Amino acid sequence: MTRNIAVIGLGLIGGSLSLNIRETQESVHMIGYDINQDQLHLAKSLGVIDEEASSIECACEKADIIIIAVPVTHAVALCEKLASLKLKKGVIITDVGSTKTKIVETANIFAHQDVHFIGGHPMAGSHKSGVAAAKVHLFENAYYILTPSEHTPEEKVSELKQLLQGTKAQLIEMTPSEHDRVAGVISHFPHIIAASLVHQAKKYKKQNELTSKLAAGGFRDITRIASSSPVMWRDILIHNQQSMLELFDEWALEMEEIKEMVRSLDAEGIFNYFEEAKNFRDGLPVKEKGAIPSFYDLYVDVPDYPGIISEVTGYLAEERISITNLRILETREDIYGVLRLSLQKEEDREKARICLESHGYGTFIPS
Repeated sequence: MTRNIAVIGLGLIGGSLSLNIRETQESVHMIGYDINQDQLHLAKSLGVIDEEASSIECACEKADIIIIAVPVTHAVALCEKLASLKLKKGVIITDVGSTKTKIVETANIFAHQDVHFIGGHPMAGSHKSGVAAAKVHLFENAYYILTPSEHTPEEKVSELKQLLQGTKAQLIEMTPSEHDRVAGVISHFPHIIAASLVHQAKKYKKQNELTSKLAAGGFRDITRIASSSPVMWRDILIHNQQSMLELFDEWALEMEEIKEMVRSLDAEGIFNYFEEAKNFRDGLPVKEKGAIPSFYDLYVDVPDYPGIISEVTGYLAEERISITNLRILETREDIYGVLRLSLQKEEDREKARICLESHGYGTFIPS
């Protein structure tokens, strides 16, 4: 029997999930809905979905599984809307949001219906957005968190896992509060820190105009996540309020600890602080996908002559290697400059390295 799968929200994540399920599962009919009609039509023309729905009602009332792939604030409102519809008995509803407690609490509205909500969070992404950037293998080797409630039947969890099997993601079950705490530590709070460092540099620029020029290079790299969507991060922090407040208190204690070491000129304590951080950081998995999408950078030595950028990108285009970003780090007349290429995958970076070295370019991969 063909299963109807409704995907509400056809951006990068929703589009990639729909495309993956459509190509890896048998007997599925993918129904898509997006408030942006251009995205909806594009999804159909690209083969991401089988059917365009004219409304949420049309998409969901005949669905066996509903995937909510909209921002967290809208996802909560959408749950409330779905509760008023005539959904199929036994339908599974899941989402892809970065916070879980609020939406799982909201999903209690289905408690007296034969509707089963299972929170979800695929920890994968891209530096591109929209359905045009959808990829079948976007979630491969990424962690995909599921947060079923204690009342969710095991067979429904198994059914959702089977549907997601083709993503080749690592499926992990957690409670909503566990998820929000961990996501706060490894994703949400780091975005606050990055934004705070940028604010600090911006304020100090009033005292010294060179600040913004000298903030290139490493400073720009460690604060790159501060360029993320302000709307998205506003909603995430509001929805993960409790974890954030606890992390603020813990961070204040952490800063007070290192501050006291500096105040007392505790050389051994400072050394141990950085050594422990280095050892833990160096022990983190290299090839795993985490909550924050990785950049795979390749540095290329380039001579100073007209057309050098188009020459480099031309060689990569011939090998069909996609670049997410490029930037000249240093170039002065009569000396070699450094071109930093950012690529989506480690294998793309390796292909780019081999390609450019075969054309006589020197390359370097940062540690």
